[in-house]
Amino acid sequence: MSLAKPTFPAPDHDHGRCAADAMAHAEQVCARRGQKFTPIRRQVLGALLSSHRPLGAYEVIDELAKSMARPAPITVYRALDFLMANGLVHRIESRNAYLACAHDHDETSMVAFLICDHCGSVGEIPAAPVAQSLTAAARASGFIPKLSVVEIAGTCAHCQK
Repeated sequence: MSLAKPTFPAPDHDHGRCAADAMAHAEQVCARRGQKFTPIRRQVLGALLSSHRPLGAYEVIDELAKSMARPAPITVYRALDFLMANGLVHRIESRNAYLACAHDHDETSMVAFLICDHCGSVGEIPAAPVAQSLTAAARASGFIPKLSVVEIAGTCAHCQK
């Protein structure tokens, strides 16, 4: 995973540019994989890109309803499943919410989520060494892991100022 993007963008960053870059990244990923980036998938990703905070599925629906007919929940969940399968969205388990991802890593890369208790923003950092240690410990006890999620709550640097 490349850390070219800051873990937590500055509050005054050019969010329009940030969202446009993430959308372009999604288009490239889908084209490279021969996947269809349908209008609803694009709209769901756009709703998630509206901030750096995770949104629940019904919050995505509410966001979409501001500019189009209110989509059915199953439609949004299918789009979210597609976006997650292609590494464009992550599910934040502790919040039962989804976060757009524009980092250049594949869908199997292990990341840790840093969740700010103050502003609600979520950053992601590479966590391969942690994942390897956890997997080794699990396997040593005879357990075969299939999913590992690391979420760390705290305060981002911007809120500490």
